[in-house]
Amino acid sequence: MMATKKNDKGQIGYAEALAELEEILGGLEEEDVDVDTLAEQVQRAAELIELCRDRIGAAKLRIEEVVANADND
Repeated sequence: MMATKKNDKGQIGYAEALAELEEILGGLEEEDVDVDTLAEQVQRAAELIELCRDRIGAAKLRIEEVVANADND
């Protein structure tokens, strides 16, 4: 797996999570997937997907707040 850059809270950023997901997917597409690590990879992918969804949701809320404040000005 690739090294990931963590933010101040110890979590990786969106771009790093997406890159790691792509790496996991690439590994899963190989014909000789190591069955012993398959469950671990799928679990990590689920964690990364959740992180990405949370980041997108937070960004959406921030954008809505900025737009609402701009409309009030």
